[in-house]
Amino acid sequence: MIHGYHIILAHYGFWLPNDPRGSHSEFVASWEIARFGKTTQKLEQRRLDQISEAERSQRKSAQTALKYPSVSLNGRQALSIAQGFASKVRFADYPIWACSILPEHTHLVVGRHRLKAEQMANLLKGAATRKLLEDDNHPLANYAQSGKRPPGMWARHQWISYLDGDTAIENAMAYVIENPIKEGKKRQNWKWLGRYPGLDHVFITYNS
Repeated sequence: MIHGYHIILAHYGFWLPNDPRGSHSEFVASWEIARFGKTTQKLEQRRLDQISEAERSQRKSAQTALKYPSVSLNGRQALSIAQGFASKVRFADYPIWACSILPEHTHLVVGRHRLKAEQMANLLKGAATRKLLEDDNHPLANYAQSGKRPPGMWARHQWISYLDGDTAIENAMAYVIENPIKEGKKRQNWKWLGRYPGLDHVFITYNS
């Protein structure tokens, strides 16, 4: 039985279909990007600092063919996203137990909810985008056409790992918490995060 989710929200340009670490894509739709390599179905759990120099060069070259610059958040933008998430947590009571907002992607560990994981991911992205716009902080604001919103800063899809027990949930939380530290950044302690109380309590709460 699924009790939680590890959700990875990629920012625009972070994980292309022909990323050297693989992807879930079956083909590369853009010819401009396809010039830099074919897609591979095997998805590898490697951070960017674990790929070779040749792979890193291939990835950067493919990013130059994007319509807009790949998104790399600054601290103010990360804070706006966190505040957007917080508003959604307060409104919809999402049980979010861990969150790390990195320059190129965002990690979340979320408990089971009446909504599907994909719905929660999309609604969280929407809340974060609204807050970025409200704060005049959108990373692609300079590319907005007159009278229109900026291009989307999120990748179209997200990665979701389904967590079926205490160990899986606790391992996912540890991974998310340690992710910024591995990139040489500070641990992120967001006040709006819920405390993971253990699976027995989660099961009782969800089914009450």
